[in-house]
Amino acid sequence: MPKYVIERELPGAGKLSPQELQAISQKSCGVLSKMGPQIQWLQSYVTGDKIYCVYIAPNEAQVREHAEQGGFPANRISEVVSVIDPTTAE
Repeated sequence: MPKYVIERELPGAGKLSPQELQAISQKSCGVLSKMGPQIQWLQSYVTGDKIYCVYIAPNEAQVREHAEQGGFPANRISEVVSVIDPTTAE
């Protein structure tokens, strides 16, 4: 199944409290449970003004639907075409 990286512009994201991050996570998980098992949230990276999320989903439309239902921005959705790491150099 395809993997996607979602860039979410959220000014001040890096200053969100643990409680605020928990509330966002709970909202996301609630939407995901309603959408079914085909779309999965793997993890997210919080930076100063953005959150980068990694999802597995059958298509980009599912990722967009999750964002709409959750009220989350999805400023850019990119399908992962390859994964590399230090072992790729060997």
